[in-house]
Amino acid sequence: MIAWMNARLAVTRLTAAVVAAVTLAVTLAGAAVAAEVPRFWETEWPQTDFTRAEVPFAEIVSAGPPKDGIPAIDAPRFLSVRQASRLHADREPVMSVEIGGEARAYPLRVMIWHGIVNDTVARTPIAVTYCPLCNSGVVYDRRIDGAVTTFGTTGKLRKSDLVMYDRATESWWQQFEGRALVGAKAGRTLDRVPSRLESFAEFEDRHPNGKVLVPENPEFRRYGANPYVRYDSSRQPFRYSGEYNGPGSPVMRVVSVAGKNAAWSLELLRQAEEIEIGDITITWTPGQASALDSRQIAEGRDVGNVTVTRRLPDGSEVDVAYDVPFAFAFEAFRPGAPIHHVSRTAY
Repeated sequence: MIAWMNARLAVTRLTAAVVAAVTLAVTLAGAAVAAEVPRFWETEWPQTDFTRAEVPFAEIVSAGPPKDGIPAIDAPRFLSVRQASRLHADREPVMSVEIGGEARAYPLRVMIWHGIVNDTVARTPIAVTYCPLCNSGVVYDRRIDGAVTTFGTTGKLRKSDLVMYDRATESWWQQFEGRALVGAKAGRTLDRVPSRLESFAEFEDRHPNGKVLVPENPEFRRYGANPYVRYDSSRQPFRYSGEYNGPGSPVMRVVSVAGKNAAWSLELLRQAEEIEIGDITITWTPGQASALDSRQIAEGRDVGNVTVTRRLPDGSEVDVAYDVPFAFAFEAFRPGAPIHHVSRTAY
């Protein structure tokens, strides 16, 4: 009996020691993370929990503007397609969403100056996001753990991509991935909403009764102008310190499909016009201007329209979430994933 009690006491002491060691390790880890936080971040972001981080703070850099210096649109204003047609050239690029029979277009002439639009379509709260430095346009559901929030811009970049924040917890989110990097929601991922990047004429043809986003104050920014002239034919991405080891140019456009750990260059797709991957079909048609080429977006060179659909058992097709980012961004956020390409032309 005494031997058994001594053994039990020893196990109890060992367990307590293990718990204490784990607790100390967690505490030290938290202290180490906290020590890495630049002091001015904690002053600017008093509501952000910097003890929780998924990435090293050194990877996050200032883009220049302060918090909300690039203002998100929280009360979007729309015109009918017919009214908006007087403002837009046919080739102008728009991000479009269709939910529950409601269709809306978000022109890149507006998105390039605001980065985020908090909207609600058919009772679905969405965040329409666009980062011109990565040419990454993604739409997310604004519900986190069942609660609706809105998003703003931190004024910071990671791997040249916009870092957003949610206004409920002020956690920081990667625009390209929809993943929380820092804060109470660190590690969570937003649900994607299928969208298209297409020309205004394509949207008008598909949705003659759709609505088109317009700026509340047309004089607030130089809407229609491109502040990144010739960016998509440059050799080096802005504020990107990584190396690009993929095919072609780091700023060539690639098609990234949700659920597929690979990308297809726009040049490859343009030559093929259609690529099938199982029940997924990626198609290309001409008629869309680059938003990151000439001084006026409407005059940008033709990079074409991309459509990604899934074939259902009944023969019908549904849209699949996709993006058309630059190759360097895809490689940065999908390391090891192949980029299928056939030429060295930057497109």
